[in-house]
Formats: sequence, structure tokens, C-alpha cells
Amino acid sequence: MAEFDLAIIGGGINGTAIARDAAGRGQRVLLVEQDDLASGTSSASSKLIHGGLRYLEHGAFRLVREALAEREVLLRMAPHIIRPMRFMLPPAKRRRSPLLLRLGLFIYDRLAGRKLLPATKTVDLTHHPFGVPLKRSFRYGFEYSDCWVDDARLVVLFARDAADRGADIRTRTKCIRAERGDEWQLVLNSRGRREVATARVLINASGAWIGQVADTVLQVPLADSVRLVKGSHIVVRRQFEHGGGYTFQAADGRVVFALPFAQDHVLIGTTDEPFVGDVAAPAPTRDEIAYLTSVVNEYLRESVSPTDVVWAFAGIRSLHDDGSKKPEDVTRDYTLTLDEGYGLAPLLTVFGGKITTARRLAEAALAKIGHFFALMPPWTADSTLPGGEFAPDEYEQHVLRARNRWGFLSERHARRLVAAYGTLVHTILGNATSMDDLGPRFAGDLTGAEIRYFMAREWAQTPADILWRRTKLGLTAGPEDEAAIGEFMKTAAQRG
Repeated sequence: MAEFDLAIIGGGINGTAIARDAAGRGQRVLLVEQDDLASGTSSASSKLIHGGLRYLEHGAFRLVREALAEREVLLRMAPHIIRPMRFMLPPAKRRRSPLLLRLGLFIYDRLAGRKLLPATKTVDLTHHPFGVPLKRSFRYGFEYSDCWVDDARLVVLFARDAADRGADIRTRTKCIRAERGDEWQLVLNSRGRREVATARVLINASGAWIGQVADTVLQVPLADSVRLVKGSHIVVRRQFEHGGGYTFQAADGRVVFALPFAQDHVLIGTTDEPFVGDVAAPAPTRDEIAYLTSVVNEYLRESVSPTDVVWAFAGIRSLHDDGSKKPEDVTRDYTLTLDEGYGLAPLLTVFGGKITTARRLAEAALAKIGHFFALMPPWTADSTLPGGEFAPDEYEQHVLRARNRWGFLSERHARRLVAAYGTLVHTILGNATSMDDLGPRFAGDLTGAEIRYFMAREWAQTPADILWRRTKLGLTAGPEDEAAIGEFMKTAAQRG
């Protein structure tokens, strides 16, 4: 008898969502990730939970409808790391007509079936905060709703909840070979230590590595073609004071988002470029950075130059190749292919997908393989993630409660903690009465207590895990902070 019902290769958004759903249905689940959770594309997204307004132009109404429905499901599930955001879409000359934009937003609202988020409205930019950072030529625009997400933390919380329900989550563990018989035998390498695990069903959810895993690990060629598309982002210092985002139309028909990020910054993205190369080391090119700055400079009063970029990152999307000529036109919908040859253990391969639709993808994946198991019914639609046990409109109340309970917290610090941990802030702060009770401080308000929590509960093993995925404090941390965090983690690990 196999040790696990289900083994998953890949610790990104799709793999962890499937692991959580399956574990909650009583399945014995193993997930292996060769690096840290969300170390690939799942931490390199545009940080949005959205329907994909521009996908309407391609007739992807089912995808947009599903994503918009998920927008509110996820907002209820994790109101600490997912929050509503209003976006401004200003019409521009020689772009889509204002009438077309308003029609698209009308359809967007109708497909959404909104219960929590307000509808689109037309705004006079000459008397509105959205207009302050824009050039004076933009007199009006369309304000609409979507949501912002801390993408890497969403992955971690999926994994945390999966583990709490019995899943075996193994990071820094690479599947180097998978032998297929009436069950799968996986040969794993964890920091030089060789292990073997067996599973009834195997899922390849390795994202950008999907082809490599199929060819070299599984030795089962992909049944469909994969299209690798790179999306790049840049981060600059904050350009506006309000909490909304912008959707800017580019001359080539694409759109570029600009949204508040990590308290003092603005995130700008994304591009769509064909990718060939090492999927482990994607990076924005100078041309991509210049493209992003040129688009926002058509709209913002204060220009942005490549020298203003404080961080740039890129992710590789592994999309199902639908034959589209342009990378931006390739479907962002997910495709699941099942190989269930006679006498052979089943193999499910995951193509594409979005952060927004990961929960639905997980349900679809389990429906695809459900006939191999006695599965319990779907359950995640009405669930919450760790720390998210409060209503979406109660975030400010929890910030206030945190400041009242731990009076030494600044408002900025309290907001960061509640945004990351929600109701689980108490597990980090405990009975502390001062910052000194939380241990040494690193990179601003990061404390030893928080680092110990990351190590004990969130699989963090390196300073980069903490500074760039569990938090975004790497934007302000220096080399000395990273070194000090590394020493602290080493000592904490030795003490157990």
C-alpha cells in the first residue's frame, strides 16, 4: 500500500492549494518543493486578486466570471492578506475609446455578482485624490474595484493550513526521479539526504519547471505544449498618498498596473515576453524596465526613470499553448491533463492558472482524480485561512485592538503585523509588554519573535525566505541586516 494517496511536485500557489483541499478531504498528501514555498512565479505576480479586465477583449468570459466570483470568496477567506482596492482607469488619446472602457467595466461588474465590493463609477479627476499624481490633461476616469494580495503569504497560508490538516509539506526537497508502476515511487533529495516515498497519484504542479520535471524526472513527455511567458515588474518610491491603484493603457494595447506596495513604494507591472533560458533565474531586461517606465510616464506628473527602480523582479508563467501569436494573448486559464494508462499510476499535469483561481483549480484537479479515491465533498469555498477569522471590513478594528493590547506598537508596525497574521498576531507577540520582550530587532521592526515564528510555523530557512517572501522588508534591509538575521536563525536552529 502506498504511503500517500497524493504526491504533489511544486510548492507554488497551485500545488499548495491542491494540497490544502485534498488534506481537508481526508487524503494523505505529500508536497515537495525544491526551494522555498512561493520561490518561483507565485511570489512574482502583480499582487492582484482580479477578474482580468483585459481578458474580456479575448472573449474569455468564463475565466473572467470564475475569477470575479473567486475574488470575493478569497477576500472572505483571508481578509488580512487580501484587501479591497479601488483602481483608476483614465481614458487616453489613441487608446481604447471611453465608451468601450465603460462598456467593458459594465460587463465586468455584471459578471462579478458583487456583494462586498462597490461598482464602477465615473470620477472627476480635477477634484479627486486619484487625479493628484496624474497629468492635468486627464480630466476624468473610471474607478472600479479589485483586490490586492500578498501573494507569497497566500501560498504559505495554503501550505500551513494543509499541514494543520495532516499534509506532509517538505521544502528544500527535490524529486530527482519518479518510477511509475501501479503506484509512484519518488526518489527525493533533501540537502543531500536521499529518501523514497510512494503515492497512488502524482501531480506535476511545478509551474515554470513543468517541462523539465516531465522530461527528466517523470520521463513522461507533456501531452500538450507549454508556452513560457515572462512577466516583469519594477518597484519605485511611493508616487501618491492615497491607497488606490491605477490601470494604464499602453500604446501597444497592453495594460500596466501601478499600485501601493510595501507601505512606502509603488509596484509597476507587468510585461508579457516569450521566455527562453534558465527558468530558475528570470530577470527583467533593460528594455522591459524602460517599457514600464515609459508607460507610466505618459500618465504621471512626476516622471519615473530606470534609475528610480529600487527592486525589479520577473516570473515565468507556464501557459497552455493555444496557438496565439502574441504572448499577451495566450490564455491565462488553467488546463489539467490526466494520464491514466492501463496498469499505471495516474499522473495529473497542471498548466497555467492564476493566483485568483487557484482554489477553483484545486477543486477541478480533485474532481479530475476523484474516481481514484473516496473523496469527501468540496469544502474550501466557505473556509478561512489561518489568521483570517474576521470579516473583510474589520481590518481597521483589528489594527486598533492590536495597538490597545500591545501599547508599544506604532501604528505602522501594528498595520504590518495585522496585514500579515490577522488574528494570529497574538502567537507572535504573546504577553510582551515592550519591544525588548520580542528579542533583537532587524530591518526596522522585524523582531526575533517573528523570525522564530517563521522558522517554527512557516518553513523559513534563510534570510531571503523572510525578507522577500514572508515579508517584503528586503526593500529596506541592508547587507548587515541580512547577515544578522542569518546568524540569529543559525543560533535559533541549533537551540531547536
